[in-house]
Amino acid sequence: MSRDPRYDILFEPVAIGPVTARNRFYQVPHCNGMGHAMPNSVAAMRGMKAEGGWAVVATEECDIHASSDVLPYAEARLWDEGDQQRLALMADRVHEHGALAAIELTHSGHNVSNRYSRLPVLGVSDAGVNSFDPVQACAMTKRDIADVRRWHRQAAIRARDAGFDIVYVYAGHDLTLPMHFISRRHNRRSDEYGGSLENRVRLTRELLEDTKDAVGDRCGIAIRFAVDELLGDAGIASGAEGREVVEMLAEMPDLWDVNVSDWANDSVTARFGEEGAQESYVAFVKQVTSKPVVGVGRFTSADAMVSQVKRGILDMIGAARPSIADPFLPRKIEEGRIEDIRECIGCNICVSGDWTQSPIRCTQNPTMGEEWRRGWHPEIISPRGSSKKVLVVGAGPAGLEAAMSLGQRGYEVALADSGDGGGRAVREATLPGLASYKRVSDYRLAQIARSTHISFYPGSEMDGPSIRDFGADQVLIATGSYWRTDGLGRATFAPVPGIEDHPQCLTPDDIVAGTLPAHGPVLVYDDDHYYLGGVIAQLLADRGLSVTLATPGPEVSCWTQNTMEQHRIEQALLERDVKLVPKHTMARVDANTATLTCNSTGRELQCEAAALVMVTLRAPVNDLYFALAGQQQEHLDDLPFGILRIGDCMAPATIAAAVYDGHRAARELDNLPDPDTVPFKRERALIDGP
Repeated sequence: MSRDPRYDILFEPVAIGPVTARNRFYQVPHCNGMGHAMPNSVAAMRGMKAEGGWAVVATEECDIHASSDVLPYAEARLWDEGDQQRLALMADRVHEHGALAAIELTHSGHNVSNRYSRLPVLGVSDAGVNSFDPVQACAMTKRDIADVRRWHRQAAIRARDAGFDIVYVYAGHDLTLPMHFISRRHNRRSDEYGGSLENRVRLTRELLEDTKDAVGDRCGIAIRFAVDELLGDAGIASGAEGREVVEMLAEMPDLWDVNVSDWANDSVTARFGEEGAQESYVAFVKQVTSKPVVGVGRFTSADAMVSQVKRGILDMIGAARPSIADPFLPRKIEEGRIEDIRECIGCNICVSGDWTQSPIRCTQNPTMGEEWRRGWHPEIISPRGSSKKVLVVGAGPAGLEAAMSLGQRGYEVALADSGDGGGRAVREATLPGLASYKRVSDYRLAQIARSTHISFYPGSEMDGPSIRDFGADQVLIATGSYWRTDGLGRATFAPVPGIEDHPQCLTPDDIVAGTLPAHGPVLVYDDDHYYLGGVIAQLLADRGLSVTLATPGPEVSCWTQNTMEQHRIEQALLERDVKLVPKHTMARVDANTATLTCNSTGRELQCEAAALVMVTLRAPVNDLYFALAGQQQEHLDDLPFGILRIGDCMAPATIAAAVYDGHRAARELDNLPDPDTVPFKRERALIDGP
C-alpha cells in the first residue's frame, strides 16, 4: 500500500538549528518508570520509536546534578560521565534508525526532596518542597545560580558527547527551577532575578544562552515551556505572561515545545479531555516566533495532525501517549496502513508506571516496556511452534489479544465467544467518559476479521465436551470474571453480614447491562479503588438518584492518583452532590441501611441504602477450565491438548493486564519458559570494589 497524498505534509523534513528531522513526528519527553535504573530497557524502548518512524525521540526529564535528585522516581540522570555512557545507549539506538535523539535537561528546584543525595534543596525562594516531606528549600544565592548554570552547561556538553542531537532547557509543568523563577507564586526575590517578568525570565534566558554557546554548533536547542497553568491570575496564562515569555525568548531556541501545566492537565485522560484539547492555549506561539513549534494533544488521527500543520498551529506533531500505544504510528501512516494503528485510549495506565516506580505499560500495546527484557517487538512475532490448531474460548481483552497474536504467528485459530466479542472493554465503554475503551476491542476484532488464520465464532457457548470434540492442539480459556455481590474485598476478608438479604444489591455488571436502582438513596461501596466506583456514582447521580460513595480508601478512587485523574473524579462527584465517605469499611447490611466502620476510630456510621452497588472484588469465571483440568489440575497431563487460563479468568486485574496476559500466552505457546528461572532479562546494579 502507498501513502495517502493527503498526508504528504506530515513527512516533510523540519530544520531544528544545525540538525534536521526527517519528518514532522516528534516523540516528546515522557517518563517511563525505568529511567537511569534501567538504561538498556529505556534504550530499547526509545529505539523502537525511532524504528517506527518518529523523527525525533526524546528522553524523559534528565537531572543535571545531585542537588536535583527525584528519588523514588526513576528518571534519567546526567550527573557524571558514567551517566553519560548509559544515556549514550539510547542515543545510539535512536540513531540506528535515522532519527534524532533529544535530551530534556532538568533541575527540579524545590520539586524534589533529595532523598538519595541528601543535599540541601535549592529553590528560587525559601519554600517547602513539593511533597509532604518535612523538608524545605533554601533561597538560592547568586553563587548558587552560577552553580546551576555551570552544571547545566556541563550536562549539555556531556549530552552532546553522548550523541544527542537536541538539548532542552526545560521550563514547564511547575516541576523545574526555570519555571519556579518565572512563576509569581514561587518567586519572591527582590534582586535582578525577581520582581518584573523580565527579571523572572532571566535564568531561563541565561540557560538558553549558555546551552547555545556550549553545543549550539552541533545540537539544536529546544525549550519546553508551559504557556498556561490553567490557574487564571494565580499562574502563567497564555493570554498574559505565557505569551509575553514566548515573545521575550521567541528567536533564542531552535525549537519551541509548548504545552499546558501541570502534568495532569498536559496528559489529561480521555474521560476528561478530547484529542487536540491544547490548541486554544498554544495556537499563538507560531504567531510570535519563526522557529518550529511542537505541541501535543493525544493525536491519533492523521487528519487532525494535518489540520494542525496546515492551519499553522504546529510544525511538528508531538506525542507521548500515542507513541506508546503504537510506536509504529508514523510508518503506518506513511505506508497507507491507517487501519493498523493501535489508537491510544487515553487511560493513562502508562503514566502509572512513573508514579508506582515500575516499568511503563500500555493497555493497547502489551510490548511496551518489554522491548529489551523480553525481546518483544510490537510488529514482529516468532512463527508458530509444533502445534497447529488453537481454540481460544472467550473474546474479551485477553482472548482477543491472544487470538490475534496467535494468528500472526501462523497458527490456525478458532475464537469462540458466547456474545459478540469485546468483553469488559465493550461493556465499560458504555459508561460516562469511557467510550475510547472500545478501541481495545475494535482494533483487535478488525485485525482478526482480516486474518486468514483466525475464525471467529460469536454466539458460541463452549462446554467441556464441545472443547474435547473440537480437536485443538492447544486451548486457551479466557472466560473473564464477574463482580462479587457479597462484599468480599481488599478491606473485608469475609462476606458482609446481611448483604445477601438486601432487596437491591447490584454490581458493575448489572449497571453496564442497564439494570439501575429502581429508587434511592444509593450507596456505592468502592473497595476496588480504580475508576469504576466513581464512574458509576456519577452515572447514578446524573440519573437523579441520591448517591453516597463510601470507600475504605483514603479518598475516592484513590488508585487513580497514579493516572492523574483522582482530583477530577472527586470534583465531578462533588459537583453532582454525591456524598463522599472515605476511610470507612462496610461492617453489615440491613434492609435499607448499611453500617460502616471508621478505619481510624472504629466508630459506626449508619448510611441509608435503599440500593447498594458493590464495587469490590471480581471472581474468575474458571469453571470451564477446572472442569477440564481438574480442581487441583490433576488431569492436565491426561488431556489430549494443552490448556491455559488467561486474563481475568486467571487473576482479575486491569484491562491492560488482561491484554498483556493474552499476549504473553500467545508468545509463549509451544515455547514455555523454564518455570524455575526468571522469564526475562534483568538490569543489575554494578558491584563496585571497596
